[in-house]
Amino acid sequence: MLKKEVIYRELLTKALEEKQFSFTQLSLSKKFGFSLSTISNALKPLEQAGAIEKKKRSFSLIDARKAFAFWATARKLNKDIVYSTRISLPVRKIEGSVPPGSVFTAYSGYRFLFEDAPADYGEVYLYAGQETQKDLKERFPKKKGPPNIFVLQKDSFMPKADIAPIAQIYVDLWNLKEWYARDFLDALEQRLFE
Repeated sequence: MLKKEVIYRELLTKALEEKQFSFTQLSLSKKFGFSLSTISNALKPLEQAGAIEKKKRSFSLIDARKAFAFWATARKLNKDIVYSTRISLPVRKIEGSVPPGSVFTAYSGYRFLFEDAPADYGEVYLYAGQETQKDLKERFPKKKGPPNIFVLQKDSFMPKADIAPIAQIYVDLWNLKEWYARDFLDALEQRLFE
């Protein structure tokens, strides 16, 4: 995942989960170890779109929908897929078989977060670091057929949890092409914005 995406996830996660809407570039720079120019460049398109408002010493997230829309369209989920394969098991069994350290996103992330699924789904998307990726490859060896488990590279800044932050789930769902992705996205937007 790109550095700017880490910043977008942070802004939107803080806004959604902690109701924090005001930030400073310096605090983000210190937290992630990114240069101030990296932070500034990431924020520029959000400011131009009217998603954030810059002040003298800080900036505020004023339109989360616009920030989500910008990040979701800039996100290239397929570039983060490091492994995929076909598993001849129902989705719930696949979800129950993944090793510790896996972070569910997209359909599974939504289901675990809200204990609900707006539609049936046939794929499992999850983030994993190097060690967990090895475990996943051993548990789910490469097989022919359309993949139904997708392992994405976990960045070092992703919170340590079994479920991705809601902001990450949103942009990952946005980037999926299965017909039921729209059902999940609509249900998530209703929870977030209404």
